Amino acid sequence: MPAAFLGHGSPRNALDANRYTQAWRAFGHAVPTPRAILAISAHWFINATAVTAMPSPRTIHDFFGFEQRLFDVQYPAPGLPELAEEIADVVHPTWVGADVDSWGIDHGTWSVLTHAFPAADVPVVQLSLNAYQDFDYHLELGAKLAPLRERGVLVVASGNIVHNLAGMDRRLPDEGFDWAHRFDAAARVMIMDRPDGVATLDGHADFDRAVPTPDHFLPLLYLAGLAGVGDDLVEPLVDGFAYGSLSMSAYTLGVTCTAGDDGRPSAGFPETPNPSDTNT
Repeated sequence: MPAAFLGHGSPRNALDANRYTQAWRAFGHAVPTPRAILAISAHWFINATAVTAMPSPRTIHDFFGFEQRLFDVQYPAPGLPELAEEIADVVHPTWVGADVDSWGIDHGTWSVLTHAFPAADVPVVQLSLNAYQDFDYHLELGAKLAPLRERGVLVVASGNIVHNLAGMDRRLPDEGFDWAHRFDAAARVMIMDRPDGVATLDGHADFDRAVPTPDHFLPLLYLAGLAGVGDDLVEPLVDGFAYGSLSMSAYTLGVTCTAGDDGRPSAGFPETPNPSDTNT
């Protein structure tokens, strides 16, 4: 199976039609039908490494201040509890816990899967981001997941390479600040030419502004880890910026697809609360 990193941006993209959602849909059409999707979302950022292991994961609306129709979205994909055991086996001796009741499918996952796999008929399992671990841990864990690709598991990592909600400028719906461009370009070079170098981007001069918290950046390390195993190439799916301080860049591994160009920018955020207070 292929793999991907998708820059998901605002939760409103789940309901919108724009150049990014068009790219996610193109990706879903380009890949063979997966046995399951292993989703690695910026929004399950906890103090442990865990995977969802319930047969019917709930749809989590982990945000504030958006319109009711976004809270009404359901993504009723089944789970695949036995995949939790497989993941624990392939990454051993790294410990992975099985979550049977606390999490589900958060908006970092369902906002992109509603476009890539709108029928919600492929089982979805989420892997948490362990907040206590460094970049090398996440890069290496991504590499350890590589055998799952041979077992029909599509790995979809979802975050944003540049994610600074406090720095957003609503006057720039389809533009990025100079520092956002510089950091996103550096990440592009690394993920495509030297994937293991993604873990060194914390030394970039613009890192602190581009990545004020690690949660949205960490999913990229999982694609980088997978890209370091085997000969598949990382290719850009779509790129661009939103509100100055969000990069919407997306990359695929092991599949080429034509996304087209809808032309419309990423969906926005509500006027209140402050964008940095809209996400849990």
